[in-house]
Amino acid sequence: MDNHNSQVTGKRFFCVTLLNLVITVAEFLGGIFSGSLALLSDAIHNLGDSAAIVMAYVANRISKRGSNHSKTFGYRRAEILASFLNALFLILISVFLMVEAIKRFSNPEPINGSLMLIVAIIGLLANFVSAGLLSKGSKNNLNIKATYLHVLSDALSSVGVIFGALMIQFFKITWVDPVVTMLVSIYIIWESIPLLKDTTNILMQAGPDLDYKTLDCDMRKVDGVVNVHHIHAWLIDENRIMFSAHINVEDRMLSEIEPIYRQLEELLKTKYHVDHVTLQAEVTRGKESPIFTNKIKDV
Repeated sequence: MDNHNSQVTGKRFFCVTLLNLVITVAEFLGGIFSGSLALLSDAIHNLGDSAAIVMAYVANRISKRGSNHSKTFGYRRAEILASFLNALFLILISVFLMVEAIKRFSNPEPINGSLMLIVAIIGLLANFVSAGLLSKGSKNNLNIKATYLHVLSDALSSVGVIFGALMIQFFKITWVDPVVTMLVSIYIIWESIPLLKDTTNILMQAGPDLDYKTLDCDMRKVDGVVNVHHIHAWLIDENRIMFSAHINVEDRMLSEIEPIYRQLEELLKTKYHVDHVTLQAEVTRGKESPIFTNKIKDV
């Protein structure tokens, strides 16, 4: 594991996966025998989470591979792709659960509140353990964050199911079961949309949040730089910024250009946290061009 998620080991991923599978089996059986839609929906959710956690672990391992002739930037995007698929799956399964909850309103079924309560408590405890195993690594890694959100949404779902079970057990209010399902599904969608947006932006090579106007001025302040144009900046993952640009310089020998390169690279890495810098020196070509090229040439 790299320094961003070294806390999350293969053993922890395995433990979280095992816990989710246990919860899934318990909730499937509990949902069938108790008649609770909330338990069944949470079981489906947990089953998807188990697959998502396995996918996240595999992606994490793949991302550690070095660069080669076919993947010159390495395999860091494997984790972003896994995060995207996880977030998309969460949204789709939540929509499905909301549809099922609406159907249950018109066709209520008897529910065993005590069995529903016991299974939900087991699920909550297991999810808290899983969340604890993943919490540290979720701060700097979208892939682990996606898995962590899966587990947190499960824990919240279990809280909702417990509340529903108490209402059914003591007040015989069966309609609370689909209500809980609806609320949990809305919450999951709400939490997943930002993650889906972030991963989509990275996969689409959207530009990082940089102050390009100030960046342009800072680069021009370096002795010998006349103009900066044709800038491209993008993210390989949530932590690594790639940057390329053309710089117009005074007509000098190549040996005199290299110190300018070094100064610009140091500026970009220290002030703007750019990980990889590619610069192309020019004398007159593009001298009057803006920092961004707006026109797209037809193929």
